[in-house]
Amino acid sequence: MANDRNNASVQRLIDDHLDAVYRYAYRLTGTVHDAEDLTQQVFLLAQQRLDQLREIDRARGWLFTILRNSFLKMVRQTQPVPAVSVGVNLEMVPAEDKSGQAVDAAELQVAIDELPAEFRVVLAMFYFEECSYREISEKLDLPMGTVMSRLARAKGHLRAKLFDIEAVPARSAPAR
Repeated sequence: MANDRNNASVQRLIDDHLDAVYRYAYRLTGTVHDAEDLTQQVFLLAQQRLDQLREIDRARGWLFTILRNSFLKMVRQTQPVPAVSVGVNLEMVPAEDKSGQAVDAAELQVAIDELPAEFRVVLAMFYFEECSYREISEKLDLPMGTVMSRLARAKGHLRAKLFDIEAVPARSAPAR
């Protein structure tokens, strides 16, 4: 009887959250295949750990945590963590796009894919999970300044890639 109840609970999680989990997984991985695998992994782990879910109204956040941790584990196993930053000079990227042009979803994903995994995770937590800087800092066990820096660099990278902004320095560089 308990097994039937668990299967029904997992099915409810899938029915209620599959689309959101898949979209988040796709933004992190950048490919349909990897997003599908990661989504499947999330619900498999959710089924195994269903007893850890205390409040059903917090299921989405719980699934996103499983997703984020699974993605980070996958990245650590498949490639070394890049030691270099994205390399965008934030002083040369405007804070916002004034053109009002729409962003193509495929171009957005390509730009996100160019980011190192640790930048993608912070970006996804901020926009998909709607976490504050403090929440991201606590969940990833990072200093808040690191979270803010990674998010700012990720946003700057996306603005530069998506809006074909010509970098114009805020002030003239000294002559050499």
